[in-house]
Amino acid sequence: MTPTALLSFIIGYFLILIGLAYLTSKNISDNSNFFIAGRNSKWYLVAFGMIGTTLSGVTFISIPGRVGAPTGDAFQYFQFVLGCGIGFILVATILLPLYYRLQVTSIYSYIEYRLGLWSYKTAASIFLISRTIGSSFRLYLVVIVLQHFIFDFYGIPFWVTVLICLLIICAYTLKGGLKTIIITDALQTIMLSASVFLIIYFICNSLGLSIPQAFESIKNSGYSKIFFFDNFISSKFHISKQLIGGIFITIAMVGLDQDLMQKNLSCKNIGEAQKNMFTFTGIYVLITFFFLCVGALLYIYAQQNGISIPTDTTGAIRTDFLFPEIALNHLSRIAAVIFMMGLTASSFATTDSALTALTTSFCVDFLNFNKSNSKFSIRTRYWVHIGFSVGVFLTIILFNTINNAAVISTIFIVASYTYGPLLGLYSFGLFINKNRGVRDKWVPIVCVLSPTICYFLNLNSKQLLGGYVFDSEMILVNGLITFIGLLFISKPQNKLGSISPIKTY
Repeated sequence: MTPTALLSFIIGYFLILIGLAYLTSKNISDNSNFFIAGRNSKWYLVAFGMIGTTLSGVTFISIPGRVGAPTGDAFQYFQFVLGCGIGFILVATILLPLYYRLQVTSIYSYIEYRLGLWSYKTAASIFLISRTIGSSFRLYLVVIVLQHFIFDFYGIPFWVTVLICLLIICAYTLKGGLKTIIITDALQTIMLSASVFLIIYFICNSLGLSIPQAFESIKNSGYSKIFFFDNFISSKFHISKQLIGGIFITIAMVGLDQDLMQKNLSCKNIGEAQKNMFTFTGIYVLITFFFLCVGALLYIYAQQNGISIPTDTTGAIRTDFLFPEIALNHLSRIAAVIFMMGLTASSFATTDSALTALTTSFCVDFLNFNKSNSKFSIRTRYWVHIGFSVGVFLTIILFNTINNAAVISTIFIVASYTYGPLLGLYSFGLFINKNRGVRDKWVPIVCVLSPTICYFLNLNSKQLLGGYVFDSEMILVNGLITFIGLLFISKPQNKLGSISPIKTY
C-alpha cells in the first residue's frame, strides 16, 4: 500500500481524536476535572481504555517479533504476563484501598505522610523520570515504523515525524485531561483489539488455514513453548524469574505509577475501581496471548514465503520490523490499513495518558496546586503539559541514536532500575511499624545508591553469583536494597499518628 494512502487514513484517525477531545473538554473548567475527571468515570470505560494504555505499540510490534527471535523466546513472555496478572490482583486488593482511604489525587502523597517531604519529592521525581523514559520508548517504536514506511517516502527527517506526533497528542490532551483520555483510550482500545483479531484472520487467509488449523500449526511450530525450566542460574527465561519479574514490575509500573492509578482513582468508589482492575486483568492476559499467536503466525508466514527478518541500517536484526514488513508489504491493502490503525492507536493511547499523568504529578507534587481554578494555575498547567511533551521529544531523539535492541526488552530493563526504589519506599511504608520513620533527607541518597548497586550487580553477576543472569526480577533486588537502606537510616518516632485523609486537589 502506498505511503500516501496510509498517511491519509492516519490523518483521518487523528481528526476523529481531536473531535472527541473537543466534545469531552467543553466542560473542563478547572484543574480537578483535568486531574481526576471529577471522580465520576464509568468503571467499564476505564477498564477498557486501560487495555490500550497498558499494551501500547510495544505489545503490538515488539512482542510478536520476539516470538521467533534468535534468542529462542517463543511464548516465554506469557510467563511474565501470568506474573503481571497476579500483580494486578495485588494492586487491586492492597494499594487501591489505601489510595481510596486517603482520597489522594497524586498517589505519592502517601509517601509524604508516611516518610516525610524529601521522601515524597523523591518518589514523585522517580515517577516523572521513569514515566518520561518509558513513554518515550513506547512512542519511539511507532515513530520509527511511521518513518520507515511513510515519512521516508517524502524525505521528512525523523525528528520532524516525532514532533508531528507529539503536537497531535498535545493538541487533544492539553485541555481535556483525564476525561478526554478515558474516552479516546476506549476508542483506541477498540482499534487495537479489532486489529489483532483481524490480522490473525488475514494471515490465516493468506496461509490457506482456518482459525482452528492456524492454532494447530502454532502448536506444532516450535514457537508455542510457554514454560521454561532451563538452568535457573544461567537462563533469563526460567519461569520463576519471569513470574517474579511480572509480579513486581506490575506492582511498581501500575500500582506505584501515577499514570494507571490516576484512571482508577477517577472511579466513583473503591468497589468500581476494583471491578475495573479485575476485568482489565482478564482481558489483558487474553489479548496478550493473541499477540503471541500473531507472532507465531508471522514467522510461519515468513518461512513459507521466504521473508527474512528485517535489519536496520547497521545490519543488525530488528525483529520489531517483521510485523510491519509483512502487514504493509505482503498482505492485502485492508490488512495494511488495519495494522497501521492498530499500531497508531496503541502507541498514542500510552503517550496521551502518560502526558496527563506527568502533568498531574508535577502540578500536585511540586507546584502544590490546590482547588484554585485561577487563570494562573490553569495556564501553568498548560505550560507543564507542553514541557513534558518537549521532554519526551528529546528523549526519543536521544534513544534513536543509541538503540539497537528490541524495545520491549529495553523498557523492562529500564523499569527494573527506575521503579525499584518506589517498590522499596512503599514496602517500608506499608510493612514497617508506623512508629518507625526514616531520616528523611537521606532517602534520596538511598534511592540513587540502590539502582547503582543493581547496575553493578547486573554487569558482574556471572562472576559474583556463580554464573547467575538477571532478568526482570532485578526490580525485586532493587526494591529490597532500597528497603534495607531505609531500615538502616530509620529511627523510632514517638508519635506518627494514624492514617487520615490527605488533602485532595
